[in-house]
Amino acid sequence: MTGFLGIPLAVLTDSSKASNAFLYPEANKCVAYGEFRRGYNGDTEDTRVLFYGIRYIIEHYIAIKWTLQDVELAEDFYETHNVNYTSFPFPKDLFLKFIEENDGYFPIKIEALPEGTSCHAHTPVYQITAEKEYAPLATFLETLLTITWYPSTVATLSRRLRDIIEQAYFDTVDEEDYGSLEGRLYDFGFRGCTSLEQSIIGGSAHLVNFTKSATMSASYYVKYKLNNKKPVGSAIPATDHSVMTANKTERDAILRTIKLYGSGTYACVLDSFDYANALNNILPSIVTQKLEKGGVMVLRPDSGDPVEVILMALRAADKVFGSYTNKKGYKILRGCSVVQGDAVTFESMKIILNAVKEAGYSIQNLTIGMGSGLLQKVNRDTMSFATKLCHITYADGTQRLV
Repeated sequence: MTGFLGIPLAVLTDSSKASNAFLYPEANKCVAYGEFRRGYNGDTEDTRVLFYGIRYIIEHYIAIKWTLQDVELAEDFYETHNVNYTSFPFPKDLFLKFIEENDGYFPIKIEALPEGTSCHAHTPVYQITAEKEYAPLATFLETLLTITWYPSTVATLSRRLRDIIEQAYFDTVDEEDYGSLEGRLYDFGFRGCTSLEQSIIGGSAHLVNFTKSATMSASYYVKYKLNNKKPVGSAIPATDHSVMTANKTERDAILRTIKLYGSGTYACVLDSFDYANALNNILPSIVTQKLEKGGVMVLRPDSGDPVEVILMALRAADKVFGSYTNKKGYKILRGCSVVQGDAVTFESMKIILNAVKEAGYSIQNLTIGMGSGLLQKVNRDTMSFATKLCHITYADGTQRLV
């Protein structure tokens, strides 16, 4: 038996697709395609799309052998799927035919752009072809293939955010440090996902553009399933509010973190009790221990107005640890940086980066973490994805563009 959670592949589609097989006119060939019909959120100036995610769908749900048990289970389901729980039509005979004659593989040809391709809206990203007796099955897998809207939309959003950050990098970061751009957008979206599978699909889409991710399911999938065991996603040790409040004081929590991870890069969330107090009083009190370890301490504000709390952290760190000015005239903190992981959106990103720049600090000091804004606040209409029939060759040989 194949399928997700034991659900046979023969029912992993919209109900209408099962009945459509009987409604197509007699044909020798049917061709369908998928496309994004507009730029991100209707952007008419930048209509670029980053196509990603079809491999996952094909490997897990399409390039799989169907079995007789799949059809038997599906038949039992279809028996009560119509109105009043009566029998619903489905192309059982065609399913049995390709199980026997095609070794169980679904009898269509799928051609697609390579993963990671950048193209404009209205560019077909995949094409489905079904021929001869199987022509009526051309759109049976439309539902599964259309799911590529999600990883492609996340990848496109992540890429657009990279464009914004990259421009700020060119303005405020010395050329020899451009490599750090790869880690400026951090995926914090795992806990907001609707399923484990969403975390893998959406999280790996982000890793097309950046290397920082707290979504380990995606980082693992990319490393071992896509990238020949070469790592892509990385993270740093960090406290959270539970850790900060479990210790007797915030200072104790920070000192424990420094003791364990202080020689590397590590993050401490500072708003569990009094953010201003943590910056102005606690931070100066741990300078000696921090400097002895020599690593990079990342300050994490996690509530409040993003611009305000980021600037507060930058200025407090500058006062406590000091800074130097790079070749472009912007300050670089010494052994310290800031990560903002709350209330960041595509719209607020430019505002945040401009504020940091206007305050005289290099964007190199800041990492942006995004959770729901990256992996959840998108839908199929964000870039208007659809799969439609586009060409048919009728049984008499005549052809028509649909």
